[in-house]
Amino acid sequence: MTTTDPQVVAALSEAIARRIGEPRYRLWFADKTRLVEDDGRLTVGVPNHFYQDFLEKKFGDEVRAAAVDVFGRPVPVRFSIDAELFQAARRAEAEAAPPPAAPAPEAPRRAVPEGAPTAEPPRAVKPVRRWHRLSEFVVGPCNRLAHAGALSVVEAPGQDVNPLVLHGPVGTGKTHLLEGIYAGLRQRHPEWRVCFVTAEEFTNRFVQAMHHGKLAAFRKHFRERDALLVDDLHFLAGKHATQDEFLHTFDALHADGRQVVVTCDCHPRLADAFSPELTDRLLGGAAWGLAPPDAATRLDLLRARAHGGAPAVPEAVLGFLAEQLRGNVRELEGALHSLRHYSRVTGRAVDLALAREALADLLRHAARVVQLADVEQAVCRVLRLEAGALRGKQRCWAVSHPRMLAVYLARRHTNAAYSEIGRHFGGRNHSTAVAAEKKVRQWLKEDGELVLGEQRLRVRDVVEKIEHELQR
Repeated sequence: MTTTDPQVVAALSEAIARRIGEPRYRLWFADKTRLVEDDGRLTVGVPNHFYQDFLEKKFGDEVRAAAVDVFGRPVPVRFSIDAELFQAARRAEAEAAPPPAAPAPEAPRRAVPEGAPTAEPPRAVKPVRRWHRLSEFVVGPCNRLAHAGALSVVEAPGQDVNPLVLHGPVGTGKTHLLEGIYAGLRQRHPEWRVCFVTAEEFTNRFVQAMHHGKLAAFRKHFRERDALLVDDLHFLAGKHATQDEFLHTFDALHADGRQVVVTCDCHPRLADAFSPELTDRLLGGAAWGLAPPDAATRLDLLRARAHGGAPAVPEAVLGFLAEQLRGNVRELEGALHSLRHYSRVTGRAVDLALAREALADLLRHAARVVQLADVEQAVCRVLRLEAGALRGKQRCWAVSHPRMLAVYLARRHTNAAYSEIGRHFGGRNHSTAVAAEKKVRQWLKEDGELVLGEQRLRVRDVVEKIEHELQR
């Protein structure tokens, strides 16, 4: 007996969604599959072979378990192509295709004297994207290793630094370096097929390929590249199917010695939402961090951006902005643009008084003071400790080592004295706080690791992520 009882279908749909999660159910099952019971067997109708293979491999066990929940017994489950879904998918694909452009009607011709020049019809000019260059990148202590890694990729792609992972908070120059690598590879190897794509675009194209049965074309496009550059890889967090597809793409390219470069917001070891296999691949090359610019680098950045522009910005004003603004590169560029615009609108020359007046709101927000409680909360969030754990008396490594990090960061980002920091973090004395700071400095100098349960985390990466939290 074949049944499509709405109540049975609804119960099955609810059971599947409960097991795989509502977002994944909406993406892969809702309106794209048909559930039918046929003589004690459950058939999942799908629109094409790609859906059939993917759903059976990815969600087959969950669908079988959902069927047991509904029918109270194990039932055979098969995935097969449904004729109506197949036709509906074809119609949707045809409707989504842009209609052919109609030929423009010919204008009446005018007689042109022999030998006279003929006027070319105007053509719409598509703006050309300007790629950042590595030569334009302002190098400082906060990004020197990442910049060196980018240069190495351009000079010897697919060799020592493969993959290259550039990580750091927003506005520190990751995309600039990635674009610089793209421009450098295109210049050195004009015949190469170099692909620059955001992780969001990769995801969207993968989902479209799945829905329209064009996975073969998708894979051919990405796996036959000489170099693949992916921006904002952290966008793949929690997207298991897309991570698997990227992992296979990575393996195909890496096996052939092709270059892969990605950017993400933290060190791969700290990216909890990446699969262990993806994290392992990313750690197989080089991972270099970019931090917010220090005062000297901020001044160099402002000088570079102010050079040759109008109105001129005096060195004293640039120095003032570098000291007062402690944000990222985009904030510095925005302050410079605002200052020049204000100067043009008011008709006044740029000086310190004008800078204070034009950027009053920005300077007021930049003056935010980090408190000891802010440091404590940031450490607990990053290392997933219970609130108040750092102020307790526990001496086990799982708490004492994070407490040492908190002391070090409190000295770096607050104006609190050692005695005040010690009292806040568990009533420690002055000498204990001093010893904790020295210990963390030693870890950083020796590039040590922090052991938390089964995790081994590079201290430098943990400090970077906590400082990222403090900037939010």
